[in-house]
Amino acid sequence: MIEKKPEGIRLTRHFVEFLESEQASGIVLLLCTVLSISVANSAWGPDFLGFWDIKVGFEASGLHLKHSLSHWINDGLMAIFFLLIGFEIERELYAGELSDVQNALLPVFAAVGGMALPALFYFLINRGTETVGGFGIPMATDIAFSLGVLALLGSRIPSTLKVFLAAFAIVDDLGAILLIALFYGGELSLPYLGLATGVFAGLSILNRLGVQRLSLYLILGVALWYFLLESGIHATISGVLLAFSIPFGRGEETSPSYRLQHFLHKPVAFFVMPVFALANTGIALSENWTDGLGTLNVAGILAGLLVGKPIGILLFTFLAVRYGFSRLPEDVNWLHIVGVGFLGGIGFTMSIFVTLLAFENPTTIQTSKIAILIGSLLAGTIGFLVLRRKTIDNRSPLRYRFEG
Repeated sequence: MIEKKPEGIRLTRHFVEFLESEQASGIVLLLCTVLSISVANSAWGPDFLGFWDIKVGFEASGLHLKHSLSHWINDGLMAIFFLLIGFEIERELYAGELSDVQNALLPVFAAVGGMALPALFYFLINRGTETVGGFGIPMATDIAFSLGVLALLGSRIPSTLKVFLAAFAIVDDLGAILLIALFYGGELSLPYLGLATGVFAGLSILNRLGVQRLSLYLILGVALWYFLLESGIHATISGVLLAFSIPFGRGEETSPSYRLQHFLHKPVAFFVMPVFALANTGIALSENWTDGLGTLNVAGILAGLLVGKPIGILLFTFLAVRYGFSRLPEDVNWLHIVGVGFLGGIGFTMSIFVTLLAFENPTTIQTSKIAILIGSLLAGTIGFLVLRRKTIDNRSPLRYRFEG
């Protein structure tokens, strides 16, 4: 018997590839995180942690390209991650679920609620303290881990729910990108910012002229990355700008955008993100490490991920449906939304990334990472149990209670 797909859902081949790579990447990320924490707390811990501080690169002719390995990973490799995120945002806007206004409004509302309430919870808890700048930490959703948890439930979860989760997580990422650009940059250097603007203008002109040579865009993309690195705006933003500069056309497989996006899926999922996890989750736990968990910063992160995220996603989704901006897909009910709301509390990659930008104090960074890991683990577990219960009992009264 052929399963009839709900009307309005277009599971393109590219989107299926994206889902599969993100789900598999979630498993690899989990293994790398466990490995990193285990090694950091073993006899090899000091050598392992010191390895990421090794300086690599050169300085010559005005170029400042000698940085630690962790710096290259967080500012260099992660620009490639942001390039892929930029492609996914672009494809969803032009040819995917976000290209239809009514379909797009539901995950957009969910993402806005899932960003606003966690940030508000964190701010209210930390206002007036030196850690208030960490309000962006609980705002984003880790696509790989959240889709990986959803994949554990197999075919019992409707495909429309997977699309909804991926779509609001992608909008979350867009919000995180804007947040980084606005609040987590360094001191601006106007000359380098001007050079970066000039390169981006050149990329845009090439796009408008219909130039299809991918190598030309990549060379200018490297220049854009360097100028942004020196400008004070975080260099990873160059990945998103480059993604929107490379010709998309109609999304055909021969377009430069499609070819590069297709190429990047596996390297990002199985190299860039695992290396980021290895470099940034190596937390050496001292005997009294639990003492740091009583800080307002940790309370704000946990409140944002475990309370702000699910409430924000559920509340704003309900408002979108209640006031007629959008509607729930026919095979999705409110218990599903509660479940994916908790999965939205899996912050991990982007939360750790924002932590590194928000704080300089090593102790604050370490306790933040611990809070992120604990919050993400609890949010993922609760989300899984809620959705598992939903697959067992399809007669939940929540299905009917909020329909407007």
